[in-house]
Amino acid sequence: MQLIDIGANLTHDSFDHDRDAVLERARAAGVVQMVITGASREHSPMALALARKHPGELFATAGVHPHHASEYTAECDAEMRELHTHPEVVAVGECGLDYFRDFSPRPAQRRAFEQQLQIGGETGKPLFLHQRDAHADFMAMMKNFEGRLGPAVVHCFTGTREELFDYLDRDWYVGITGWLCDERRGQHLRELVRHIPANRLLIETDAPYLLPRTIKPAPSHRRNEPMFLAHIVEELARDRGEDVATVAASSTEAARTFFRLPPR
Repeated sequence: MQLIDIGANLTHDSFDHDRDAVLERARAAGVVQMVITGASREHSPMALALARKHPGELFATAGVHPHHASEYTAECDAEMRELHTHPEVVAVGECGLDYFRDFSPRPAQRRAFEQQLQIGGETGKPLFLHQRDAHADFMAMMKNFEGRLGPAVVHCFTGTREELFDYLDRDWYVGITGWLCDERRGQHLRELVRHIPANRLLIETDAPYLLPRTIKPAPSHRRNEPMFLAHIVEELARDRGEDVATVAASSTEAARTFFRLPPR
């Protein structure tokens, strides 16, 4: 079984003491390739550096998460554009809108998102998108770039049925994480994931965040790792009424198609 984790924050400092061991555990669990999320001015170059250390296995995104939108200056835009000249950087983002926490003012979020959509339109690279509690503005901004963008994935989908079908109607991809395994917040996803076409379904851990709550026993440190992607696939397969091998194969093929990854 070959798996691809399309969203892992492996530049996070919680991995600084054992990053090589984390990668080895992921390989042992069937994770053959990963896309390392770049979500800030600081971490996007780090994601590229990590990808370059593991050619063909690790890849990177480069972008500025809405939480960090206030840092998206002209200098930041130039830095992002330079990062996207490197072949190891396979997607624009993580970018989008987050009105749940509003860590950056909403006008700053919209400006940063628009500038990154411009990079996506100019490079033709896929978009790695974030949306939380901002669906109407998010869809309106994406519509402004209609016909000018490459493929898009709404990463770490946790939204409503209406939101899901808005994305699917536009042929976007959907990223599913261990949120599916959260009986408090993710129960609605158990039914919704049945509606995602196999060729639009991507899987991710969002490590070190979102440790699946159904892992027993839970690790004492509560840190999520890419090796737990196999557990997410098992839960996803059960909810979709499919074999684990089927979900693994289709999601891997979809990830390679979306990010234009080489076979492994």
